[in-house]
Amino acid sequence: MPSSAVPDADLLLVGGGLANGLLAWRLRRAHPALRVLVLESGATLGGNHTWCFHASDLTAPQQHWLQPFVAHRWPAHEVRFPGYRRRLDGDYCCVTSARFDTVLRGALGASARTGCAVASVGADHAVLADGSVLRARAVIDARGVPPAGHLALRFQKFLGQELRLAAPHGLTAPVLMDATVDQVDGYRFIYLLPFSHDTVLVEDTVYADGATLPRDLLRSHIADYARARGWTVREVLREEEGVLPIALAGDAGALWAAAGGVPRAGLAAALFHPTTGYSLPEAVRLADHLAAQPLATLHDPARLFGTVRAHALRHWRANGFFRTLNRMLFLAAEPAQRRVVMERFYRLPAPLVARFYAGRLRTADKLRIVTGRPPVPVRSALRAVLLPVPAAASGSPPPSHAADLP
Repeated sequence: MPSSAVPDADLLLVGGGLANGLLAWRLRRAHPALRVLVLESGATLGGNHTWCFHASDLTAPQQHWLQPFVAHRWPAHEVRFPGYRRRLDGDYCCVTSARFDTVLRGALGASARTGCAVASVGADHAVLADGSVLRARAVIDARGVPPAGHLALRFQKFLGQELRLAAPHGLTAPVLMDATVDQVDGYRFIYLLPFSHDTVLVEDTVYADGATLPRDLLRSHIADYARARGWTVREVLREEEGVLPIALAGDAGALWAAAGGVPRAGLAAALFHPTTGYSLPEAVRLADHLAAQPLATLHDPARLFGTVRAHALRHWRANGFFRTLNRMLFLAAEPAQRRVVMERFYRLPAPLVARFYAGRLRTADKLRIVTGRPPVPVRSALRAVLLPVPAAASGSPPPSHAADLP
């Protein structure tokens, strides 16, 4: 940029979803003088999503600054399998896209532009769909998911409906996994969030090898589940869907080498829990990390790229054990048998389960997870850990996953 040019913003955040939205919120408080501009192609910030997290995933200060976005909080959650039901204590929190949009718009005002489609980005500019150019000192791109060419992916895919019922549903806490349902297309379960005494979000979810989302089938599953529970649906208030990447292996260095010097955030930077697909805790951590940087870093494209890249690569290296577990789940167990793996995991001590979700497993935790009677054949497990990952229904495998070996 010529020295005489006045940039449209100090920092241009392309994509107004979870990662960039929380980053804008955090930077506004940490660096009030920083001119941040958020560009979102959709009509609202955050789209049409529900993001959840365990309070124990975050530090107390992180929970404090995130609190305005939290629409619902429950003191426990449940899991249900054919052999048992279990209630685990600990706050479980929900951020709705409606709350996200309201809070963020109120804070950013004209610094957030919706209906603003971006055609391409560079380290210091964005070209809009209408051909106009916005310039900035630096840019962060948080659109899309990581390129399949650099990561071996499987998928957590779901369709959810927020239902208003004719009578109270009787739920006292979220049900993260009701895996008592028929196993179709992989490890299938129903996810339930009780928003009020007669409204509930019901998501039909599958850990699957392919990314195809059979919407009509999932809608019929939800209707069948409601009938089986004795629920009469008065109204479908809202519907959402998603296909989340589950990483089995990959070359994160190659992913960043292909970024063209533009920092990435969110799913596009592989900043998500490799096994659960949860992305909110990692979005919070990146926002905290960048808020702690000096303005000189946020103003310099090369320094900002290096900072975000280093943060993302630390996350990738720290989570190799989870990718090993993913390979055992997807490659050592037949699709219909994956439920057995998850059923065994949820019998482990509650503090270990909490550390698993938070991505903070101790060495003893890892040993506890992989020792004992294996839920999959030992030979199959060894092949899944040691051999190259076969391609999914979409995407191609990376050349090696040796760095993930425990």
